[in-house]
Amino acid sequence: MSEDLDPAVQMALTVNERDLDELAGKLARWLSDKVGADATVSNLSKPSSGGMSSTTILFDAFWSDAEQGSFVIRMAPEDSSFPVFESYDLAMQYQVMAGVGAASAVAVPPVRWLELDESVFGSPFLVMEQVRGRAPTDNPPYVFFGWLFDATASERALIADATVEVIAAVHAIDDVAHRFPLLDGPDTALRRHFQAQRDWYKWALLDHDVEVPLIERAFDWLEAHWPADPGPEVLNWGDARPGNILFDGFVPTAVLDWEMATFAPRELDLGWTIFIHRFFQDLATRFDQPGLPDFMRRDAVVAKYEELTGHSVRDLDFYIVYAALRHAIVMARIKCRMIHFGEDTVPDDLDDYVMHRLSLEALLHGTYEWD
Repeated sequence: MSEDLDPAVQMALTVNERDLDELAGKLARWLSDKVGADATVSNLSKPSSGGMSSTTILFDAFWSDAEQGSFVIRMAPEDSSFPVFESYDLAMQYQVMAGVGAASAVAVPPVRWLELDESVFGSPFLVMEQVRGRAPTDNPPYVFFGWLFDATASERALIADATVEVIAAVHAIDDVAHRFPLLDGPDTALRRHFQAQRDWYKWALLDHDVEVPLIERAFDWLEAHWPADPGPEVLNWGDARPGNILFDGFVPTAVLDWEMATFAPRELDLGWTIFIHRFFQDLATRFDQPGLPDFMRRDAVVAKYEELTGHSVRDLDFYIVYAALRHAIVMARIKCRMIHFGEDTVPDDLDDYVMHRLSLEALLHGTYEWD
């Protein structure tokens, strides 16, 4: 089945070429300095599947009989890999993960060290404890096969509910401006976030010197449908979805990928988690596969969230279109990357930079079919 998928779905999105043997020696020296003892590292590896946002390396280490464990390094991808995002703020990620872990019961992996000196590995990095578990896969998407696909509907409901419970717990964290000062700024949080997406879009397509008409129309639609009262601003996970949670059975063990964390209305996370599943489900439909139509349904996500929080979800159409726009920029950048490396060609229709153009067009026209 996987060999029939679109190349943009198949491609491995962790695209670094760092040499693990060289890294092992540097890591051992760096860790020895950190712990004040001779440290040994072993079993360096890159996950077989992962996200596009950073380089991830797993390793084991010990430096005394009582100090040993398994860890994860996250660092920005190399410039030569044609990264998807313009910047990778690891200091922000470290602060958010540490803050969420201290202020809530969310299963954030314990963070151990933040290294901002680029001379160590060529870029800043953070180290966290490794947590065991399994996540629904993006590559290939979990709607085609895998442990979540093979689960029963009631078991999948446990995964969906757990995802919404994580989102609700993140949103419940109080005093966020004090806890996460790196996320604060002028204007409203939603307006800051929206402008950041415009800036990222311009950067993402700068190499090709093009504008994608569909993305431009989506920006215009959002301006025309801007919420009259966006509501209170809370901490948003940012990349809120089941694929960023590790599970033991159907219970979360680790909540991952905080690089998109932001202040925003609650619906930003809800729109994202609903749309990203629909993106995968629409792919399954496109390839005449059943997918998982019972999973992460819009009405069920909203009902669960309102049950947990007492918050009445508002303006959800806006936030789902916003999620589709944000993901369109991701897809356009990935298309640019594939063209850059000779894996694809510039499309005749510029809207084909967006893999989910049909879904986004239907959302803009109000004709998207949810059932």
